[in-house]
Parts: sequence; C-alpha cells; structure tokens
Amino acid sequence: MMKKKKRDFEARFWSGTRKHSVTGLLEAFFQFNDLAVVKEALSAMVQCSVRRKARFSEYPEEVFHLYLSLRSLVRAGQVMAGKNKERQTAFLAAETHFSGLALGSLSEEEFRDPLQVFRKAFRKFSREDYDGFLSSLVYFSLGSSKGEENRKVIGPYLQLVKMLEAAHLLMERGAGKA
Repeated sequence: MMKKKKRDFEARFWSGTRKHSVTGLLEAFFQFNDLAVVKEALSAMVQCSVRRKARFSEYPEEVFHLYLSLRSLVRAGQVMAGKNKERQTAFLAAETHFSGLALGSLSEEEFRDPLQVFRKAFRKFSREDYDGFLSSLVYFSLGSSKGEENRKVIGPYLQLVKMLEAAHLLMERGAGKA
C-alpha cells in the first residue's frame, strides 16, 4: 500500500494544517465550505467585480477565507489534472442515465469522469491565471471600482465552478478510498 503524499497547498491559514494529501485537502475544503454557498458567493463576487459601486460583503474576512480556500483547491486541482489515467478508474461512475440536477454544470462525460474537469481546466488556464482571477475578484468585489471585462472573468469563473462540482463529486464517491 502506497503512502499518501502530502503537499503544501497553502491551506494553513484556513484549515489549520500546512500539509495535506489531495484527498485530505478536499475533505477539509468541504468541511469548511458548503458547495452551494461557495458557488453562490463566487457568482455574487463575479457580479460585484464587474459593476461599479457594488460590494460583495460587509465582512471582508469571509471573502478572504473563501479566497484562500479556493486558491488551495486550485492547487489541488492542478495535481489532480496531472494524475495518471490508469489510477483514476475508481472514480468513474457506472450509471448510464443521469438527471439534469445531478449533473449541475458538468456534462455526462465529466460526471462519469470528474478528473477530466481538472485536465480541461488546466489546459485552458494556468494556475497563475486562476490565482490572478481570484485575486482580482476579491479586490474588485470588496472595493467600489469596476473590475475586468466580463469575457476576462467568465472563462476562469466557469472552470472554477466545474472544478468545485467535480471535487465535490469525487468526495461523494469516496476519492480517498481508492
């Protein structure tokens, strides 16, 4: 049995632990964050960042916590994007029919193989692109100035939502047990 490799996903400030395995980070992320709440907050932050004189929250510490935890999730996602395909079969769904509600923003193919979401996300954007997106999103959603144009924000936002859903799906399927 192989020992799980622990890495520094820069999670110390929000999770209390510096090093995690990918599975451990996902578990910690979803212990601290509810999927629906994170997706709603992320959507509201995007809306606030592209409108003038709109602030996301009166509590900047909550925004900062979300920022730090999403940064860590992106770092874990980058590791998952590079995972060997042969080792991923335990995460594949055997079901042949999916309801629209179960899929969320994922396609049927992505629902069957959630790790595919991470591979696609990191083909489209680099980790630095996601870090820049999150930084500017927090900056503009907490201030009263207008941020980047919609087209510069929408791509990383959509990929991040898909990564959130795929990560949650992996946790539901018991990613750590494979």
